Amino acid sequence: MLELRMSLQSVMMALALVLVFMGPDPNMAAPPGKPDDEPFDLENYDLNNEMDWENLDVNVYGDSYDYDDLDQEIEVGNVAPDTPSAPNQPTSEHYEEEVTLPTLPPAPVTLDFKGPGLFGPETGLGMPTCLLCVCIGGSVYCDDMGLDQIPLLPKDTTHFYSRFNTIRHVKNTDFINLNKLRSIDLTGNQISGMDEDVFRSLPQLQELLLADNNLRAMPELPITMKRIDLRNNRLISHGVHSEGFQDMSQLEFLYLSNNNLDYIPTPLPLSLRVLHLQNNNILTLHEDTFCNRHDRYFIRHNLEDIRLDGNPLNINLFAQAYVCLPRLPVGNH
Repeated sequence: MLELRMSLQSVMMALALVLVFMGPDPNMAAPPGKPDDEPFDLENYDLNNEMDWENLDVNVYGDSYDYDDLDQEIEVGNVAPDTPSAPNQPTSEHYEEEVTLPTLPPAPVTLDFKGPGLFGPETGLGMPTCLLCVCIGGSVYCDDMGLDQIPLLPKDTTHFYSRFNTIRHVKNTDFINLNKLRSIDLTGNQISGMDEDVFRSLPQLQELLLADNNLRAMPELPITMKRIDLRNNRLISHGVHSEGFQDMSQLEFLYLSNNNLDYIPTPLPLSLRVLHLQNNNILTLHEDTFCNRHDRYFIRHNLEDIRLDGNPLNINLFAQAYVCLPRLPVGNH
């Protein structure tokens, strides 16, 4: 036993010498219950007697720690850390501004067919050219576009088409300064009135197509006419100018069917080839309607197509009215 005790003392002294040469570890805390200046008694040190494990106060060792920090939650975001942006590149702030900008309702758009900017620089009144209508060469196409008036046209317009719209009235200023205009087609509108001189200022007008409208009277037309189409209107005989066709030396086609005419508008030019008057209220014919009673040798060579069917007229009763014709008219016998 004495030898064992001496061996233990030798080991403890060796450990003490090691501690002396190495120096004390600053992170090693002193055993509890011993002052800092009291040396250890290695011979009498008993862990069971010196350490009260059941009543151990963790605060003795944990004064330098804040355990509340360990309970704090780490917030993880989904936004990447800010990095320097290249010049003129949009940042997240820019995107946020774009998203939060208020949405304004679109401004109302009004179409003014007579206003500046709608048509181009070579129009009758110096306005810009067509934007709504299709302009190809000298032809302007405005069919089925819901127009309720004639738009301003380029001054080099030769053919104007505005069929199947809702035009009700045609004014004498609608075709002003259009000296090259040769054809006007307003078929299938709702035209019930026209200014008397609306076509008077058109020196080259040759075709006027006004079928399927509500006209009761026909305006004055230039003598350059070659084709006139007024089918399916409400024309009355008093609405057609007396001798209105006489001086039209180039007129070849005259379509007046499905109206309310009660006699044929005479005199008719010698150039006339086609005359359609079916479905009117014509009751009688005169010897001078087609022929010249003062000239028995007069022959109307060009007029080969006359339609009088659908009228309350018996053509057998007026044989003298056809003697100068190359072909008898079509009508009720």
